[in-house]
Amino acid sequence: MADGTAKPDTRPNNAHFSSGPCSKRPGWSLQALSDAPLGRSHRAKVGKDKLKQAIDLTREILNVPADYRIGIVPASDTGAVEMAMWSLLGERGVDMVAWESFGGGWVTDVVKQLKLKDVRKIEADYGFLPDLSTIDFDRDVVFTWNGTTSGVRVPNADFIPADRKGLTICDATSAAFAQDLDFAKLDVTTFSWQKVLGGEGGHGMIILSPRAVERLESYVPAWPLPKIFRMTSGGKISEGIFKGETINTPSMLCVEDYIDALNWAKSIGGLKALIARADANAKVIFDFVAANDWIANLAQVDETRSNTSVCLKIADADIAALDADAQAAFAKGVTSILEKEGVALDVGAYRDAPSGLRIWAGATVEEADMKALMPWLTYAFETQKAALNKVAA
Repeated sequence: MADGTAKPDTRPNNAHFSSGPCSKRPGWSLQALSDAPLGRSHRAKVGKDKLKQAIDLTREILNVPADYRIGIVPASDTGAVEMAMWSLLGERGVDMVAWESFGGGWVTDVVKQLKLKDVRKIEADYGFLPDLSTIDFDRDVVFTWNGTTSGVRVPNADFIPADRKGLTICDATSAAFAQDLDFAKLDVTTFSWQKVLGGEGGHGMIILSPRAVERLESYVPAWPLPKIFRMTSGGKISEGIFKGETINTPSMLCVEDYIDALNWAKSIGGLKALIARADANAKVIFDFVAANDWIANLAQVDETRSNTSVCLKIADADIAALDADAQAAFAKGVTSILEKEGVALDVGAYRDAPSGLRIWAGATVEEADMKALMPWLTYAFETQKAALNKVAA
């Protein structure tokens, strides 16, 4: 009992609700990685075979078209996005579409690092999508599919025309394996292992359409390319990258962990099952929000709400009346209670986002754990508010 607020009777079996690195798959253990070829070269046959297996399983589960190339690249999703932008942009003007921190970061890189001149910014505040109808697809377009720090996603790829002249570069790191990506509309798709499948950090994936490959082979950027960004040699695509011959040395332990996650995804029914699990987890949160007026979705339009990185704000009138710093302190107090009780770890809002909660609902989270967490949100809120009222009195 804390100031009259009773603790819930049930606790989640797994308190890992972080938005990255995310919870490991159900039943995971280090023993699952016992087949990792540790101490062997990634260029030996055993290493190449493992890397190729990871690529092949990725293609199978995500339903990537046969003529699209898939590569394992350095530096997580960030490395994959930077590789795409540094290698492909500059051939024509670019529309940068952003509605949260990471999309905003790509805008900064293109304007201040690549120093491209013909750049249009199409942006929106947290909680909203920008007006996608204003995008000019005769230009190149860079956007995130799912805004990890805002919980706002594009509902589908219908806004992208099939007859576009520019390339679409999509950061899909918190969407891949939980949302249905329309690869026919995507020329470059990037993600990392540590999101929906709960893999380890440090490795990124880049998926290239034939149109993207054509650009790589016909266009040479005006700036020097670091070695880890180079996808061509002698004016031709470096095919080895897309067969498991990575540019730099990967962790074979992390590769084994990714393969384990992919095999788990395959065993439960593939992409359809992964999406269903994320949808079910997100629905638990959305139903809770609908039944409690002290909390609200940061995403303002239902069809744009993420089913992975669910972002929430404290909507209680008394808390909303506080200044921004006090609201942030209150939200931090709520997350601290959840962590102290051992029921939800790492669920604070992203540092650049509006204060509140961010609860990962991806496919590796069990629905029963999500249901067990919900009463604890109320407990933490009421406990923190009672403490605030006590101080004010």
